[in-house]
Amino acid sequence: MIKVENLTKNFGQLQVLKGITEEIKKGEVVVIIGPSGSGKSTFLRCLNLLEIPTSGTIIFDGHNLTDTSLSRCKQEKAVNTYRSEMGMVFQHFNLFPHKSVLENITLAPVLLKRQTPEQAEKQAMALLDRVGLAEKAHAYPPQLSGGQKQRIAIVRSLAMNPKVMLFDEPTSALDPEMVGEVLSVIKDLAKDGMTMAVVTHEMRFAQEAGSRIFFMDEGVILEQGTPAQIFGNPRHPRLKDFLGKVLNT
Repeated sequence: MIKVENLTKNFGQLQVLKGITEEIKKGEVVVIIGPSGSGKSTFLRCLNLLEIPTSGTIIFDGHNLTDTSLSRCKQEKAVNTYRSEMGMVFQHFNLFPHKSVLENITLAPVLLKRQTPEQAEKQAMALLDRVGLAEKAHAYPPQLSGGQKQRIAIVRSLAMNPKVMLFDEPTSALDPEMVGEVLSVIKDLAKDGMTMAVVTHEMRFAQEAGSRIFFMDEGVILEQGTPAQIFGNPRHPRLKDFLGKVLNT
């Protein structure tokens, strides 16, 4: 579904990503772990070109998103098309506070003429019911808890019928008691076969929901494997050190 080859990203003189080559297969749940500052979020944001790579290739569903042979206009059109097929959920919810929950969810599908208002509302209500928030359809974001806002943010992305979901530390801004309700929604998506890449500090979630784990440090993927391999038999000394610290806190 997603293939990156020799992906690099510089911010001025600082090289944040240092030549990553990896694949995310259809139906996989890839969980990306590692210390703060290791490049996890930058890697995720490069996948849908919210950050433009310094060099390297990103192929999404068979299409080269970094094809420099296209005119700027054609490239921007292609990127916008494929970006809409990669739902992304951030640390912070980015909901419009002056619009109702239902309006937040239906805005993009209707604006981009993906659905009629009636179709968008019907789908939105079905998705809200799925995450247990149908009764909040006409509420406004300031009236919701953090966990509810994040579930709405997930629904808003799902309303675009994406092929891939990207999650950038979706629980880091939540109070501890709200983390579980958001992770539960992500686990349900995993059971349904949604292709996902998730940056998280929640090691228990990584073990339970991930089909493959990437361990990043200093801009590279130092080790990757199944949860059983990564957590049960880590090989790289840096990974062993990292797990020794995070699993004992």
